[in-house]
Amino acid sequence: MERPDRLTLAGNHVRLEPLTLEHVPALVAAISEDPTSFRFSTAPDTDAAMSAWVQDALVARDAGRELPFATYSCARERIVGSTRFYELERWFSPAESRQRDRRPDACLIGYTWLGASAQRTACNTEAKLLMLSHAFETWQVHRVAFRIDARNDRSRSAVERLGAKFEGIRRAERLGADGAVRDSAFYSILAAEWPAVKQGLISRLSAPGPRPEADRQQTR
Repeated sequence: MERPDRLTLAGNHVRLEPLTLEHVPALVAAISEDPTSFRFSTAPDTDAAMSAWVQDALVARDAGRELPFATYSCARERIVGSTRFYELERWFSPAESRQRDRRPDACLIGYTWLGASAQRTACNTEAKLLMLSHAFETWQVHRVAFRIDARNDRSRSAVERLGAKFEGIRRAERLGADGAVRDSAFYSILAAEWPAVKQGLISRLSAPGPRPEADRQQTR
């Protein structure tokens, strides 16, 4: 498996760079464009809190649980948000004669947010294409899942437009970003479903006009 601190996923509209503490000022600037956009996001809007948020992500990365990115907009030539793979699962069977190469068998995509100026653009759509392509085609995972605050209708609709299938609601699953005990909606894409999902994302990127699925998507 590639070194997590070196993996970059690049497209025509965005570049997903390995998250570092050097990104903190740019992340704070992006989220500060319109803090009211992030009711359901865990991303903070101060330097100190963002530094702690990034450091937590790096600890999880070094432990092999997460793979966090800063989202760079090629059109705006700056960092506009963040996203990550998390809850990386590696399955081992007693019948296996040897361990795999430690690539994940399943994962979640989340902690996804974009600054106001990057919402309703190609940024989120292409970021999802890059991440899902890496998960299904490089890692060859069996499942990619999404966990969303059940109250977040906008993000739920966005994930549904990806082609992800609704799995159900887990009640009182965790604390929400606002401190309330929240229900979480779970969605997933399976390996067999990926070709159709991929074609849909490619078609969406080639279509003119704003992209509603990119607006304020916040998943975790």
